[in-house]
Amino acid sequence: MSGLDLPQSVEREMIAGSISRLLADTPRPGWRDLADAIGLAGLTAPEAAGGFGGGPIEIAVAMAELGPALAGADWLSHAAATLLIARLAPDHAVLPDLAGGMRRAAIVCSASCTAMPVVEGGAVHGSALLVAGAAEADMVLIADAGGIVLVADHAKVEQRHRIMHDGSVTADLGFALRAGDGESLADGIDARRQAEWIADLILAARCAEVAGLMQRMVADSADYMGQRRQFGAQIGSFQALRHRAADMQLALMKAAALTELAVIAVDRDGIDRARAVSAACVEVADAVRIVGEGAVQIHGAMGLTEELSLGAQFKRALSIAANLGSRAGHLARYAEAAA
Repeated sequence: MSGLDLPQSVEREMIAGSISRLLADTPRPGWRDLADAIGLAGLTAPEAAGGFGGGPIEIAVAMAELGPALAGADWLSHAAATLLIARLAPDHAVLPDLAGGMRRAAIVCSASCTAMPVVEGGAVHGSALLVAGAAEADMVLIADAGGIVLVADHAKVEQRHRIMHDGSVTADLGFALRAGDGESLADGIDARRQAEWIADLILAARCAEVAGLMQRMVADSADYMGQRRQFGAQIGSFQALRHRAADMQLALMKAAALTELAVIAVDRDGIDRARAVSAACVEVADAVRIVGEGAVQIHGAMGLTEELSLGAQFKRALSIAANLGSRAGHLARYAEAAA
């Protein structure tokens, strides 16, 4: 129940089904559960390296399913890094280990952190702040317009972990790498193009994660409205709450539709990619407030308690929305792309 209507295939249905069955037995899976139980570590690795050979659509399918379990943050960073390595160096020696889950990678790009290091001539210096998925990673892939550099030895990177408000763990990374300390995979125009593409992939995948979260919040709210009784009647019969639920469903549908377009645009890597991704980010950020606040209102004060998963899901959705980028920036990008 992901809330997304993406192009289907037998393989994508298998991905969604495998994750759904895992979550039924393990509501909050960790890395080893995802890697060992269903092989999700290799989703974006090439088949020749023992992976599944998936791309943006497969990532979105997985993120929408993982969203309600709050299990997608670290996995997305690994999946995006593995996919970019595979695009740039399909026969790279680290890919089999990444596919098998023996090693974990994290992506450092404009969409995965709040500040980027400087990449120039293969050298990397400065800091990357609040990098999603980097706390437990064995290697880091830096994707910047100045170059794409793989740092396979994480001991060369200074790091400090941070626990975020939504419970996810990020890392501040410090770099002082000379040319040759890391492996340069791309530079020049190609590096810029690939860095922009992977950033849009992460944004679209996060929108898919939020779609999965909102779908669960809407469904749980509808169930609660049918169970909770007040003044001798089910609260689902109250017109004000019925209108609120309708607003939540409409916001979800609009956000999901634009997310689907964004994921497909990233997969095709066409001229409409920037416009589609920015439109999805704006709509998703708006929908998070409508759906999340509506769900909390319907559940009452217990909506933000630790006993209900709703509170944690709303916090995660708010965190994702805050990291999708500024509304003004996306609107400006949309206008420029549409011109």
